[in-house]
Amino acid sequence: MLPALAVCLVLAGQTVAVGWALWSAGNAARAGARAEKVGSSAELAARRALPGALREGAVIRSDDGVRVRVRVPALLPGLALPSVTAASTLDDDGGT
Repeated sequence: MLPALAVCLVLAGQTVAVGWALWSAGNAARAGARAEKVGSSAELAARRALPGALREGAVIRSDDGVRVRVRVPALLPGLALPSVTAASTLDDDGGT
């Protein structure tokens, strides 16, 4: 029973980490899109909006809107997880 509970807790924690990475990437993409709209550096604004743990290895592109890709942090050492990507653009009226 205890090993099954431990596995469930690790899976739940990893699911939270995936959600946090995706939410953070989306927030950074919106920050980059806002910066790009006012003529500032989209990449710099997006990188600053990312939490420190996700900045290293983040890929930020601003060719057609702003796309931010970050690696999902792994709770278990040696566990290779995929990256998540979020994108944002601002219309001429300021909406996303």
